[in-house]
Amino acid sequence: MSRAELLVRLQHVQSMPQMQGRNIRSIASILSTEALKTHVEVCEAQAEKTAPKQ
Repeated sequence: MSRAELLVRLQHVQSMPQMQGRNIRSIASILSTEALKTHVEVCEAQAEKTAPKQ
């Protein structure tokens, strides 16, 4: 996955209600692509875990 695609995924996670107020994107500029991939996966997992149950 390209860095641009990872940044789009991270932007999507940042816009989720459960991630509002958390700055998860500022670190992206200093991370390697592999580290960014891991960061995105962790943030997505956290957002999914804290999502309201339906």
